[in-house]
Amino acid sequence: MKKERIYSGKAKDIFSTEDENTIVSVYKDQATAFNGVKKERIVGKGVLNNQISSFIFEKLNAAGVATHFIEKLSDTEQLNKKVKIIPLEVVLRNYTAGSFSERFGLEEGLKMETPIVEFYYKNDDLDDPFINDEHVRFLNIADEEQIAFLKEETRRINLLLTDWFQQIGLTLIDFKLEFGFDKDGKIILADEFSPDNCRLWDADGNHMDKDVFRRGLGDLTDVYELVWEKLQALK
Repeated sequence: MKKERIYSGKAKDIFSTEDENTIVSVYKDQATAFNGVKKERIVGKGVLNNQISSFIFEKLNAAGVATHFIEKLSDTEQLNKKVKIIPLEVVLRNYTAGSFSERFGLEEGLKMETPIVEFYYKNDDLDDPFINDEHVRFLNIADEEQIAFLKEETRRINLLLTDWFQQIGLTLIDFKLEFGFDKDGKIILADEFSPDNCRLWDADGNHMDKDVFRRGLGDLTDVYELVWEKLQALK
């Protein structure tokens, strides 16, 4: 099914298919942090991220969220709809953590009365800077209606994800989403959802996400395997 590699990213390679409207995403055994400054090959990570992301996207599709996910092809491969990625990282924060805590001098783990949605400009050369709605419009990334949809859809996804993770004893601290335009010009959820692009804490405050790699807190695959085992209880 795969033809030519059309993109090589930090965590996935993207291949064209015989259908111009679909792609194959291949998950890598690679962990990166700090915009690629810290990089390491971690055997088994690609399989786990594909399992977790496929599972979450299947549940989102069933819940009525439009996503690019079609099916899981193998341990490391997904068939996805081809989209034109919107160059924004849409971050939702339920609790203070990471760069947010550093930016405002706050301890981690403070619950927000209302979850905060932030935009970051997807540009590795600029280190993906934080931007606001007016910047998004000025850069012609999205118009006012599209910005409103991205925020509304992210908040809707958050309600679903928060509930699912609560059911298995995990707290969704924050997460990053990416969206794109499908062949009909509709904005749909793209990329992936795994412990690579969210923060999950257990009841004891242990990190169950990529902070284990960022902060040298333990074995990443052991943690991801535990998240995967817990998620299967939702079936």
